Amino acid sequence: MSLNKSSKIGVAGAGTMGTGIAQIAATFGHDVYLFDAYPEQLETSKKSLENILNRQVEKGRMSTDEIEGILSRIHFVDHIKDFAGCDIVFEAIVENLQAKKDQLARIEAIISKTCILASNTSSLSIASISSGLKKPVRFLGIHFFNPAPVMKLVEIIPGISTESECTNHARRLISSWNKITVLAKDTPGFIVNRVARPFYGEALRIYEEGIANHATIDWALKVLGGFKMGPFELMDLIGHDVNYAVTESVFKAFYYDPRFKPSFAQKRLVEAGRLGKKSGIGFYDYREHANNTEPHLDETLGNEILNRILVMLINEAADALFMNIATVEDVDLAMKHGVNYPKGLLEWADELGPNWVLSELETLQDYYGEDRYRPNPLLKQKAKDGEYFHEKR
Repeated sequence: MSLNKSSKIGVAGAGTMGTGIAQIAATFGHDVYLFDAYPEQLETSKKSLENILNRQVEKGRMSTDEIEGILSRIHFVDHIKDFAGCDIVFEAIVENLQAKKDQLARIEAIISKTCILASNTSSLSIASISSGLKKPVRFLGIHFFNPAPVMKLVEIIPGISTESECTNHARRLISSWNKITVLAKDTPGFIVNRVARPFYGEALRIYEEGIANHATIDWALKVLGGFKMGPFELMDLIGHDVNYAVTESVFKAFYYDPRFKPSFAQKRLVEAGRLGKKSGIGFYDYREHANNTEPHLDETLGNEILNRILVMLINEAADALFMNIATVEDVDLAMKHGVNYPKGLLEWADELGPNWVLSELETLQDYYGEDRYRPNPLLKQKAKDGEYFHEKR
């Protein structure tokens, strides 16, 4: 089960994520076996990888010898039997539970007794995926973010059956690839996709209430909050079909907790096929000669919008800590490096003061009378005791 620089890596699924994982592993000297059942997908993957690496040469970031070395270490294979000599295999196929279970069961029948199995799932239960395996002790979630070669964060998610030795070996391997790893409990959305829900959900709620248009909300988060992208820009980029599906799955997985309630405004966009950049129109219009809504540059309004979304994000981060999903450090690392937030949310809470955050949430809860705005018990405790989330201030 031990992994090192000479370990052979298998990747099942030659889509964007699988190709990215293969690129990372090959860059760090591993022989990689990239499998896909469709020959045309393997060819697409190979061409995509060549284009990406050639651009690195054009920009002076890599030499021709380096990219030739990387490509020589990636073996594009059309049968899982080629995983027989691998030390770890990453599954990176479609985000469908049964498909993943079936694929991993087939791979398990081929690999050695010591080979580690990992799924790159972003939201499915690790326990559910592992239920089809004969040896779930060597299986875990290893969630890369897109684009995998660029994004620094990787969530490591052991399942209920995963042996700690397996988790430790896998985490050391990913860390050796210059990635920032965080350990997360096997719960819906893990860290990032759980804690980030209010960034979209509360922005959509403000929009639906008619408090501000989408451009104003994006302006407030970017200019006043320091976020690299506004929530509506980001939803348009991700694709509303994808973003809505994740929100809906998290909502169902949390037994319809109102904190994660999906938005009718976004549902209507999906129903109309207005999926964002990939369809040419979402909240913004990306077509030629389009006239887009301008933001209303009112700083008072902007700060109200920012604060409302921010306290909801902080409350969700506090809940992840309260429910032992991850440590203080890992929650903040995850949000800074998984979704490029300007600060860790618990670090931000300490700067603003837990008392202030609690007061803002209580005001929202009093006004709306909704359980959606209930303050987390840990946040309430910190405010009561005059404590902070991080020990050193």
